[in-house]
Amino acid sequence: MIPPKDKPVVRLTGHDGNAFAVMGTVRKALKRAGADTEYVDKYFREATAGDYNTLLAVTMDYVDVE
Repeated sequence: MIPPKDKPVVRLTGHDGNAFAVMGTVRKALKRAGADTEYVDKYFREATAGDYNTLLAVTMDYVDVE
């Protein structure tokens, strides 16, 4: 599992707040920052393990949110 070199910055305000849109935006940011598929899959497993608040908390662990 290869994490990104640097924690990517993702802007979520002003965008679609749909859970799938959030995860898609984070997936793209993680890939651009150098994360491998295994690392992105780990994000998805954790982000979908609970409700919307869990999604946001996990997202903030993996990326810096603006």
